Amino acid sequence: MRILVVEGEPKTAAYLRKGLTESSFVVDLAVTGADGLHQAVEVSYDLIIMDVMLPGMNGWEVLKQLRQHKNTPVLFLSACDEVEDRVRGLELGADDYLAKPFAFVELLARVRTLLRRGPVREADRIEFEDLEIDLVRHRVTRAGRSIKLTPREFSLLHFLVRRQREVLSRTQIASHVWEMNFDSDSNVVDVAVSRLRAKMDDDFQPKLIHAVRGVGYVLERRQS
Repeated sequence: MRILVVEGEPKTAAYLRKGLTESSFVVDLAVTGADGLHQAVEVSYDLIIMDVMLPGMNGWEVLKQLRQHKNTPVLFLSACDEVEDRVRGLELGADDYLAKPFAFVELLARVRTLLRRGPVREADRIEFEDLEIDLVRHRVTRAGRSIKLTPREFSLLHFLVRRQREVLSRTQIASHVWEMNFDSDSNVVDVAVSRLRAKMDDDFQPKLIHAVRGVGYVLERRQS
């Protein structure tokens, strides 16, 4: 399991990293809100532990912007235990709230509970570059133009966007989109991705869906 700790106080950051690493987690660290947001969007984490009071961009704003891209579970830490702060965090999309100072055993218990639960919400709309996916109405637009997709193509695009900037193997795509494993000689994934790329990329810049030779596919911004 991979955890991102966003904490501006060096001693607390070091304490969290040491304790979580000793508990068999892979831990990345960010010390400012802007850096935390960048890492949270660019990298796939199982959980984010974030202080409210951060240099530059505070935790509230980081969470607000993060929820436009991802639904990674977030545990807020704060030296202030006011009810209004807890409510604000939950309304913005936080999954739990722990007041400082705290016992590490309690934090660890909350971390494990959130990881067992996993992401509890799916945003109604996902945006990437000029692409918008409305998950409720199953509608896709790019640069304001409506794109008609089959249910399978929609599921494939949703998976690629959720795992944006990750290289996904054909086996991963087949398992998720078709919920089964295909024979390694089958080209069903390549055919499906080719059809999706024709609709999503042929008439647009930048190109978003790319083949990675010998591996699979990735959704990311590239200029042709």
